[in-house]
Amino acid sequence: MSSASSTALYLWNALGVPSTRIPIDSTTFISHVLPPVVFYFASAVLAVTPQTHAVRVALWPVIALLALRTVLSVDMSCGKPEYSVLDALFTLHMLCAATRSLGWTLAKGPFVRHLRPRNSSPSTILDALDLVSSYRGHEWELSSRLYIPRETRPANRMAFALYAFASAVAHAFIHGVLDRAAMTMLRVGVGEIRGSTLFDETLPLWLRYLRACIISILTAIGTYSYVQVVYDLCTVLGIIFLDQDPAQWPPAFDSPWRATSLSDFWGRRWHQFFRQVFLLLGGYPLSLVLGFSGIVIGAFLASVLLHDIFLLTLNGHGEFWRMFVGFGMMAPGILVERAFHQLTGRRVGGVVGWVWTMAWLLVWGNVIFEGFARVPIDRSTLIDDITLVRTLVERLVTSFDNWLHTI
Repeated sequence: MSSASSTALYLWNALGVPSTRIPIDSTTFISHVLPPVVFYFASAVLAVTPQTHAVRVALWPVIALLALRTVLSVDMSCGKPEYSVLDALFTLHMLCAATRSLGWTLAKGPFVRHLRPRNSSPSTILDALDLVSSYRGHEWELSSRLYIPRETRPANRMAFALYAFASAVAHAFIHGVLDRAAMTMLRVGVGEIRGSTLFDETLPLWLRYLRACIISILTAIGTYSYVQVVYDLCTVLGIIFLDQDPAQWPPAFDSPWRATSLSDFWGRRWHQFFRQVFLLLGGYPLSLVLGFSGIVIGAFLASVLLHDIFLLTLNGHGEFWRMFVGFGMMAPGILVERAFHQLTGRRVGGVVGWVWTMAWLLVWGNVIFEGFARVPIDRSTLIDDITLVRTLVERLVTSFDNWLHTI
């Protein structure tokens, strides 16, 4: 046995990782899930408390090991493949918790909250809760370069919550329709592929790629809608049940379809929930070697890592090279835009910039979505229980797909 294998086995045994993952229940929650959550919150309390840097440094390895232990030990899906997304989401949250607490550990001084709800007074516990739950960190000093979209929703709390709920319902329907449309076009079990594929080899090359682009567009808008649904529901929960202020829930997106450059799309219009995680995992370390280019390249390499871990956790089937190529090629695109600005004094933008942005996203988005399509997972959608809508979508999409095959 190699020294690396021996070390991994020793760590595995030291953490008490079982040979078979344990289904989640009250006992497992208390013994495995609660410890990293408690230590994560303790780290947030220390992060907003002066003169605690040494304690944070000592605490972080405990958080990282406990997070690793619970991910390796607990089965959130209870052995049901249709719920495997719960394992994937839980793994990502644990990884983000370990990474974010590392960022709090590296900061010498305490974090300062710049935005508080109206009529509220400073509270260490409430500040720590906000730091834990605010992935963008828009209320904190760590968000100095974070872009926050302009607010257009009602200022009144109840009207704001109702608007968010209506948005959740609308986007849930959009997500369900588009997801079902994409799933209808994706054939399962093609050749040696256990999942599916965007590319129908029975079609001519140009039509095969056009069809793949259509599926990618449907999936991209569906993904946007899904994230919006989750954010809207969390907004309603925060406003109604936690008595939070609308200012604590700024828009998640800023019309990403209107982006006129890749920098505009990824830095402003797409959601920024994982911005700090990507910078901590890849952007900041690589910037020490490559400067600004390192920040861009490192951030997208971190994105590759998180998306591949997500796929691995879904079904034990990773698509590293497709994630690497798809997300990795976003960095050269942004660096080309930066070089263009330095050479010409003009930024990429306007109609030409929009065409460039959408074309680049679509070309490499096909690679990304092909990776997701190949993973064998449960392919149910949010509208499947609405029989009439599902039937209508499937018939329309099937008719369109059959027409494509007659061209």
